Amino acid sequence: MRRSFLFLQGPHGPFIAALAARLQAAGHRCARIGFNGGDAAEWRGEGFHACRGGVAELPELLDRLLPDVTDVVLYGDYRPVHRVAAEAARAAGCRLHFLEEGYLRPHWITYERSGVNGNSPLMDLSLEEIVARAARLTRPDRAAPDQWGAMLGHMRHGLTYHARIALAARAWPEAPEHREIGAARERRTVLTALADLPARRLRRRFRERALMRTGAPYHVVLLQLGHDASVQAHSPYSGMAPFVADVARAFAESAPAHHHLVFKAHPFEDGRENLPREIRAAARRHALSDRVHFLEGEPLARLLDGAQSAVTVNSTAAQQALWRGLPVRTFGRAVYAKPGLVSDQPLTAFFAAPEPPDHAAYLAFRRYLLATSQIKGSFYTRGGREAVLRRLVDAILAESDPYEATERGAGVTDRPFLQLATGRGR
Repeated sequence: MRRSFLFLQGPHGPFIAALAARLQAAGHRCARIGFNGGDAAEWRGEGFHACRGGVAELPELLDRLLPDVTDVVLYGDYRPVHRVAAEAARAAGCRLHFLEEGYLRPHWITYERSGVNGNSPLMDLSLEEIVARAARLTRPDRAAPDQWGAMLGHMRHGLTYHARIALAARAWPEAPEHREIGAARERRTVLTALADLPARRLRRRFRERALMRTGAPYHVVLLQLGHDASVQAHSPYSGMAPFVADVARAFAESAPAHHHLVFKAHPFEDGRENLPREIRAAARRHALSDRVHFLEGEPLARLLDGAQSAVTVNSTAAQQALWRGLPVRTFGRAVYAKPGLVSDQPLTAFFAAPEPPDHAAYLAFRRYLLATSQIKGSFYTRGGREAVLRRLVDAILAESDPYEATERGAGVTDRPFLQLATGRGR
């Protein structure tokens, strides 16, 4: 059957256009709703529908388009325009497809049909159910692919996207913002981050060496972007500043006096909460100034290799800690935040004597993720996109979602894309 796909906003860069081209090559129709000049520039060919009135105009446009649409593809499920589109698509009987950054980053992306992160079907499965399902898998575990260089690609595509928004701003007066700071500030943030990258790497190296020279046992706090959907929609926190205050207070109350606390910033931390200032203030307030450290930058492996535990709201990076068998304490909804994997101790008790995860259960959980929702690759580099598209098109065209397909042994996310416009493989 020939299907009709409707895209809304996607990851920055050419990924959505490339995915649409693959679906068109398989004989299906594709169209996109755009909300700004960045969206318009990233689409190729026909089928672009300009929504210049923003969120207010979107329901009317969807009413017009959805009767001829079979499938709606969304990047994330939290943006206001995507929440409106998902509700309308469900009401119209369309199949939904959600893309997201990988639950296992940085080497995979996520593909789901019911929702992502705190809305994933994984949230309704107990650890015992997942372990039992993983035991039925016959496929060997997949190794992590080569690094895709996604961080710089992400920043470059983000800068280009926001530059295009600025250049076409007059033509899109009601362009919606899915983050509170607006496109202009986000553009300045990306430029500043790019300019500061060499200095940030030097600061990180110097501070990490200083930490290691102390010889002290340390606990890692995995910070996130406070404005990100995972924090705003799936945690009790409105940002990182109150989380920093809670962690510092609990550490001061209960951690052994010779232990240190390391706050690790998100690679795309943009400074809007001034976390270094918040961390310094919390350290002074609790007489921790000589035991608290702040690290910027991307590398995490070496830091976790020597850590005693990890604390986070609900960062996907916590899975790197679980893979190492480290105790993890979370404070938000996450696909991995299940009894047996993460501790439910009060934070003071956790810092005093953290309970480790069931490591065998975590390995089974990870194996199940790789067999279902995780697809190798990246949205932001050419090699990463090619890797994703080899698997993703068949997953989207399959009748069953990845969980149902895996239960039947179909292994959708591991099958290569060989379907042509004739509908036959070769």
